[in-house]
Amino acid sequence: MTHSTLGPAPATGRRPAGQSALVIGGGLAGTAAALALADAGLRVTLVEGRPRLGGLAFSFHRSSPAGELTVDNGQHVHLRCCTAYQWFLDRVGAARLAPLQGRLDIPVLDVQGRSGRRLGRLRRTALPVPLHLSKSLATYPHLSLAERAQVGRAALALGRLDPQDPALDGVDFAGWLRRHGQSPRAVEALWDLVGVATLNATAPNASLGLAAMVFKTGLLSRPDAADIGWARAPLGELHHTHAHRALDAAGVTTELRTRVTAVARTPEGRWSVAMAGRPGHEPPTEADVLVLAVPQRQAHALLPDGALKDPGKLLRIGTAPILNLHVIYDRTVLRRPFFAAIGSPVQWVFDRTDASGLKNAPGAGDSQYLAVSQSAAYDDIDRPVAELRDRYLPELERLLPVARGAEVRDFFVTRERTATFAPVPGVGLLRPSAPTDAPGLYLAGAWTATGWPATMEGAVRSGLSAARAALGHLGRPHVNPLPAPGGESPKEAA
Repeated sequence: MTHSTLGPAPATGRRPAGQSALVIGGGLAGTAAALALADAGLRVTLVEGRPRLGGLAFSFHRSSPAGELTVDNGQHVHLRCCTAYQWFLDRVGAARLAPLQGRLDIPVLDVQGRSGRRLGRLRRTALPVPLHLSKSLATYPHLSLAERAQVGRAALALGRLDPQDPALDGVDFAGWLRRHGQSPRAVEALWDLVGVATLNATAPNASLGLAAMVFKTGLLSRPDAADIGWARAPLGELHHTHAHRALDAAGVTTELRTRVTAVARTPEGRWSVAMAGRPGHEPPTEADVLVLAVPQRQAHALLPDGALKDPGKLLRIGTAPILNLHVIYDRTVLRRPFFAAIGSPVQWVFDRTDASGLKNAPGAGDSQYLAVSQSAAYDDIDRPVAELRDRYLPELERLLPVARGAEVRDFFVTRERTATFAPVPGVGLLRPSAPTDAPGLYLAGAWTATGWPATMEGAVRSGLSAARAALGHLGRPHVNPLPAPGGESPKEAA
């Protein structure tokens, strides 16, 4: 996969006069849209209210008792089937910083060890779909023999569904699983193990359409589709530093700490925006096309009258929280890069010692930094830090016996109360497509109608969709940088 067919701008950062685009929002969606528009020859300005790019996948610095750290606000992963996010990493020159597993392998710890074995593995072989997971499922110790057989039958039934079928959007995933013989234990040990992390919702609160999309694309499309990748460097290095450098090289004008306060169409049919954070004497910025790559409520506030038939739908797209707990021990308590847990409130745990800079921090010694990622954390998102510490440190000791004798050098929390849109049944009817009813105005963001849940993949896809629609409106030839479903080369469109 390559972005070279887009014809990136030369590194001089200069663009000839011509058609222009304005992108509001510097998250993954906005950055992807700006790069795609610039690669097609437009003069692009990207405006972001924060002092950084990256949206909700970012890093910050922390002075910890264990040393100076660079902390990701949350643990983000992607899969091999996430071709848009991989395009983004390639395009900004950061692919080496977020490599993929050679082969899917998820260690799953059961704190209760009902089968007598606390550790199970979900891993694939090189066999074709669906046989690639058959050996792992046959030996998965956290389910009974009967439950494994039922899971296999349900997986085959799920593979026959069409995620694009509108009827699936209104059905809850839990009800479908019950009707297909899935026990509560199977839901906990398999379906929610994967689904909560990818959908940010438990099965009762997830649309069957989105769940089918996740499992069919990730587990049932090709053998290597679910191989996991994650950043081995701080997210800010990927999504801000490398992305900003790529934008500069493409000739994009990037304005940080600049908030858009109003959007209007000029008598000439162009788009004008007023901004806060600029000197007061500067006139509004104008462009031929405008991409709003901001959260749904912010988009609703900025949309001009008539841009959507029912703009109130945007306000009915709910949100879901993600909580991250950051624990630094005085010694190594985990010898794997990550694991998932069942039978415990703990969901996924990652070793962030190297990526945070802790390994080389003066005085760190053998300290280890673990990030505990808790999706759909409605019950915990507003708990005080002291309560979270009392709740989760004993759980980590149950899962990792070595931690029982370790000193906790630091414990802190990051909270994203509106981390993603809530993928509840019926949400598909609320998600708008990229084009609006106002010519030249486009929407981007993981909450738009990408067909994906709220992931980094969905965000990048939304930006590329908005750019593609904008270029079509301008009559500009452009190339879709993503591989077609059959794997053939990208094709130019007019």
